[in-house]
Amino acid sequence: MIGSRPGVVGDGFRVLCLIVSAAGCAALLAVGVWPATAAPDTDDQGFIDSAARCTTPDVAVVFGSTESSRVAICKTPGGQYEYRGVRMRDGAKLAVPATPSERGFVAENDGIVYTLTPKSLVISTDGNVLRDEPMTYFHGSTASTAPAATSTPTTPLPPPLPAEVGGSGR
Repeated sequence: MIGSRPGVVGDGFRVLCLIVSAAGCAALLAVGVWPATAAPDTDDQGFIDSAARCTTPDVAVVFGSTESSRVAICKTPGGQYEYRGVRMRDGAKLAVPATPSERGFVAENDGIVYTLTPKSLVISTDGNVLRDEPMTYFHGSTASTAPAATSTPTTPLPPPLPAEVGGSGR
């Protein structure tokens, strides 16, 4: 080319390199951030490929995760509950009986009490809180562990009005 010097890069090429570099950095940043904010893989039995998962015929009542733990509460066909938890740092697993409480579920193992609510997993001993881990993900409801009362009228209802049965009343 006339007027070009060998080995010297033009301004247009520099701009193109900057654009490509910026796009690459943005893509890497997006890929790096996405897994950290994504919810863990779950299905109706709890966390997939985790000890915090119920096995058939048990049913997951609730399950959740904190920054360092995953927990599932399973209900057996006989109506018993089981706490199934895993510490993510080292994979330590715990499966012990659980009982419903006013706000969630409670499990105990060797003097350590695990209290699971929709807001947190509290680990305590002798009334002293060892860890209070806020939930980052929670699935299920602990609003009521007792069967809901059905509303049955105590007095018979009057006969339906004509509009309720589709008649014109004439």
